[in-house]
Amino acid sequence: MIKMNLDNLEQYLQESLSGSVKLKGVGEIGALDEQAMKEFGYGKALKVTYEKDGREEHVVFSTMRGDRYGHQFYWDRAAILMFEHDTGGRMEKHVRPQGLGYINEEGHLVPVKKPKEFFIVNELAEGKPYFVDLERIKKGDVYPRDKERAREFARWLARVHAQKQDAPDIYLRRVRQLIGDSECIWGLIDAYPYPYEYFPPARFQQLEKHLVDWRWKLRKYTKRLAVTHGDFHPWNVLIRPDGDFSVLDRSRGEWGEPADDISAMTSNYFLYGLYQKQRLSGDFEELYMAFWDEYLEQTGDEEILEVIAPFYVFRSLVIANPEWYPNHPIEVRQGLLRFLENALSEECFDYRNINKYLD
Repeated sequence: MIKMNLDNLEQYLQESLSGSVKLKGVGEIGALDEQAMKEFGYGKALKVTYEKDGREEHVVFSTMRGDRYGHQFYWDRAAILMFEHDTGGRMEKHVRPQGLGYINEEGHLVPVKKPKEFFIVNELAEGKPYFVDLERIKKGDVYPRDKERAREFARWLARVHAQKQDAPDIYLRRVRQLIGDSECIWGLIDAYPYPYEYFPPARFQQLEKHLVDWRWKLRKYTKRLAVTHGDFHPWNVLIRPDGDFSVLDRSRGEWGEPADDISAMTSNYFLYGLYQKQRLSGDFEELYMAFWDEYLEQTGDEEILEVIAPFYVFRSLVIANPEWYPNHPIEVRQGLLRFLENALSEECFDYRNINKYLD
């Protein structure tokens, strides 16, 4: 974690507080050996004394340290501090928040004033979303280039996933998020209609119980932690006019399980394939196989077949969701829901015989 450079502390106070502000002193408070029985601390606090409009005042500056409890990355810690800043002042007897800021690469303090929403600015990428190609193929208009593009995606992911990290806590966190996060499996299940006529509560309950077993199975695969995109699906890929592609909206962390990226893209091949038949065949089966075969040839990662099933459950719950995809024919939706149940039934995913999971 970057340390605060206190050289610009007075400047920060002047920018954050109205009136004339002069820094008087800084002292550390709340050292770990002063916390009595509490042996674990999340950060360090500084008592800052300043003079404002001729009157001496005091505030406490606090940071958080990274740990394995969901605070590994600076954006995790930022979310906690933003929550405290927004809510603390609304509670009776709670200390009043006096400011919010961030520490830049030089260690300087930069104020954030009255935040309510944040935004991001990215470059504008040219191209059309990859799903446009899939819509074209669904109508029977297939180009020789289509299968090679699937292979290109697989080769790109093989290069991305080649960077590994020995950080078991982050891998376990990623699995925990997959199963229980609001954007992932538990959250998606709660977003389905209740009760849902095509997948009643008893089936959801059984699915959840099965996923708990898979969560414990995946604990022994922490060595697989790799760089990932995190949301590599056809709506997040732009095909440029020169035939190359760009990707958008990286999410759910820089590090994760490669199976997440593989399942995100390949699940859309059998989604589109189900629009033609209730089994994967023809052009979309060729795209699906080209992608899988190329990825395994490039990586030699046969082990991915031992871990991918719950990631397929996540992606299938997304693309079968009646809120996000309201126009699916019932046969397509039921096929996806059958698939996510059946994919968990085997210890190793048999990608070459995917139709046994769709039947």
